[in-house]
Amino acid sequence: MNLESLLTDRLARSFAAVAGGPVDPVVRRSRHADFQAEAALSLARRLGRAPREIAAEVVERAALADLCSAVAVSGPGFVNLTVADDLLGTLLSRIAADPRLGVPTATDPETVVVDYSAPNVAKEMHVGHLRSTIIGDATARLLEWLGHRVVRANHLGDWGTPFGMLIEHLADLGESTAAEELSIGDLDSFYKGARAKFDADEAFRRRARERVVALQGGDESTLRLWRLLVAESESYFLAVYDRLDVLLTRADFVGESHYNPMLGPITDELDQRGLLVESGDAACAFPPGFPGRDGEPVPLIVRKRDGGYGYAATDLAALRYRTRELGATRLLYVVGLPQRQHFEMVYAVARQAGWLRPPARAEHVGFGLVLGADGRKLASRAGDSVKLVDLLDEALARAAALARQKNPNLETAAAAELGRAIGIGAVKYADLSVDRTRDYVFDWDRMLALSGNTAPYLQYAHARIRSIFRRAGRTAPQNGVPILVVEPAERALALELLGFGAVVGAVERTLEFHRLAGHLYAVAVAFSGFFESCPVLRAEPAVRESRLVLCDLTARVLRQGLHLLGIAAPERM
Repeated sequence: MNLESLLTDRLARSFAAVAGGPVDPVVRRSRHADFQAEAALSLARRLGRAPREIAAEVVERAALADLCSAVAVSGPGFVNLTVADDLLGTLLSRIAADPRLGVPTATDPETVVVDYSAPNVAKEMHVGHLRSTIIGDATARLLEWLGHRVVRANHLGDWGTPFGMLIEHLADLGESTAAEELSIGDLDSFYKGARAKFDADEAFRRRARERVVALQGGDESTLRLWRLLVAESESYFLAVYDRLDVLLTRADFVGESHYNPMLGPITDELDQRGLLVESGDAACAFPPGFPGRDGEPVPLIVRKRDGGYGYAATDLAALRYRTRELGATRLLYVVGLPQRQHFEMVYAVARQAGWLRPPARAEHVGFGLVLGADGRKLASRAGDSVKLVDLLDEALARAAALARQKNPNLETAAAAELGRAIGIGAVKYADLSVDRTRDYVFDWDRMLALSGNTAPYLQYAHARIRSIFRRAGRTAPQNGVPILVVEPAERALALELLGFGAVVGAVERTLEFHRLAGHLYAVAVAFSGFFESCPVLRAEPAVRESRLVLCDLTARVLRQGLHLLGIAAPERM
């Protein structure tokens, strides 16, 4: 149990005794003490008593002597709590001895599907894929570390009418020429070539439409060309994922084509349940609670009059497959905020159909835009979407130059390796350190800064700690070394380190990774204060060993926290 939970559990008993029933003490960190409990303020009206009077009675009843060195009522009715130094030392010793840093695995692990990244075949990955890929990867890392069975679902756009023109363009070029063009990652040129032919050449348009019919009809020669197109695109995507250091593999690609055979049956099932209505040129579902601007219900298009299916049909088929076949109880869709209503409608229809029922639930993990310095959606000078590979190449180049600037003696290979860790880390942290529902401005100078709330600052803090042990010519002390918490800077660091488990638990529920990033920054800042005011290697033996344990524990928390965000923690910088 973490420190905040210990205090909450103990105070809950006192508040319950005063209120005559269960009460959440609302324990939070405080600027006026280590923690404060706020529940007396909300109880005042219910009990018809002054909040300070309630708080005073709670303090009188509370058995906190073994946890706190001081307990006092302050302000309008806060209970201020100062944790005892010896308790801080004891709890720090426990998490220092725990490979998991005091963070338990899930007591009731779930099967969680994380739907993220989702590029389209024969199209470049661009900056629009950045946030889904980064947030989704952090989600998968965190939940997997906590013991859940995580299924990474890369919902590839690999089916539909555009593939008629793409396959016909491939056939025109010849398989070897097309494969070579696709293998060097020039997907945009391939797609634009197909589009230009389709727009300008009636004969090509006719052949492309015939290809769609052949593809959907299972024509083997057309399917072979389609598979080539998908395979070469997947290889390109995997090269981008490797550069971005995310965990997606070829086995995680589950394209729209996978669900194609399911579209007819799920549509029939919706129809049999009375959930489809013919509206205009389509069979639509009208889940309650989604009125349009005119007050009329918004339709979710499932099947078009020509027999084709809308995106909703594929999303419904995927959801049913994930709950029924994969046994998922938590479905996470890491998709931009503009898609929120679409997915909420899909979830609503799935609940009506009985495909999404407790304990299974679906969540839209929405996010904002990446903006340029002008406050608009980040784009290239030509006004096109920025290619993701170009952005990552620039991150690596800038970070390698920074590494050589700080350490001119670095060899080229070492500078490149360190540049990769710093550059990719900077890009990811700039994304994850802001509330994901907000837009953020992509700023190279800020994200690569060695000061402030940035990945390089955290990476440098980790490397600086490791340099202490290199200078001492030793490893961290063995478990069992008493941790002494005496100086204010030691207390400040101790409290941040002990908060790691609570923050990870909160992020598991909310998937608000800026909370984890902010906590790691607070740990690094607290360590900086500790390092400046508390000598380590020059301290007398017992204090030196205690502080070396604190240093090692700090490095481990930073390294683990950064790993959960998908960011490397270099040993040297």
